[in-house]
Amino acid sequence: MNSLLRAEFVKKYATGPVIHPEGLEIGEAGVTVLFGPSGSGKTTILRCLAGVEKPDTGDIIFGEEAWVAGGLVKVRSKDRQVGLVPQDYALFPHLTVAANIAYGLHGRKTSEIQSRVAELMSWLGLDGLDARMPGELSGGQQQRVALARAVARGPRLLLLDEPFAALDGPTRQRLRGELRRLLRQLAIPTIFVTHDRLEALALGDDLVVLDAGRIIQRGPVQEVFNRPANLTVAGIVAVETVQPGRVQELKDGLATVAVGDAQLTAVAVDLPVGTTEIFVCIRAEDVILSNEPEAQSSARNRLHAVVRGLGAEGPLMRIDLDCGFPLTALLTKQACAEMGLKEGGSVRALVKAPQIHLVARGG
Repeated sequence: MNSLLRAEFVKKYATGPVIHPEGLEIGEAGVTVLFGPSGSGKTTILRCLAGVEKPDTGDIIFGEEAWVAGGLVKVRSKDRQVGLVPQDYALFPHLTVAANIAYGLHGRKTSEIQSRVAELMSWLGLDGLDARMPGELSGGQQQRVALARAVARGPRLLLLDEPFAALDGPTRQRLRGELRRLLRQLAIPTIFVTHDRLEALALGDDLVVLDAGRIIQRGPVQEVFNRPANLTVAGIVAVETVQPGRVQELKDGLATVAVGDAQLTAVAVDLPVGTTEIFVCIRAEDVILSNEPEAQSSARNRLHAVVRGLGAEGPLMRIDLDCGFPLTALLTKQACAEMGLKEGGSVRALVKAPQIHLVARGG
């Protein structure tokens, strides 16, 4: 990866963890997601990059330009050419939509400002709202106004701090794809902060996983979700099934694993030589359920399961299973109803070997 931004700094507070993102690097293109639980340091890192907060020590380098060196600010926030969209959008309540978007364009010719505002409003589907006040807008409209204001000056770097946090579930779902399309069109290197797995998967190219102020894994987003480096990462990226197991045999790149009262076959990628004690990690969406006793599938793992619980998770149903070990699956409500799933009922659970990730226990 060609690094556009490199940062390694320390930010301390009276309470909470020390924020110390060692070796943070952002590429020259695409969306990098800072991902982790609340309090892991995501927003603090973003604010330090934007210049809203100052690190206690360390460096922030953008290209060949030192924004912070040895804890000393070399380039002020307003001179970094960074666009920031905070969680609450921070729109000026006393200014119209057009005036909010134009706020960062002071000093330019009136005709140029008007042209740029009109261009952004048209691009973001805000036509006809120029005279509205922020309080008269929906959450999605406010988000688009905040994005327009952030990109109006043509920033070199765009920072988005949980821009869906203030929106309801259905609106978040609808706007995820829209925002991804807009970010692709902008082609501005972007850092996106979230603790929501679906947002990270939908929007991110690269993923940086944070815990207690430190980076614990980084890489292409799908790779990190599919191959968490350790149990801590597996928990943070919300792998629903994480169970202790034991490797019984390794052959031709496949591992036979005992977990609970069951036996599984998994791809043994990245498993250290000689490892026997492991954790088995399976994402709920990778579990296929079938009522057919001999379901036609390429899955190596076909498990008899008993339904132990069902619960709604937004538009989906979470199904807790006993397969000789606890296993979680996700289905649409319609599929769940069509299969007649109920507590105490039986079902067949299918899991393909590549969808089972093995983490060395203690790793």
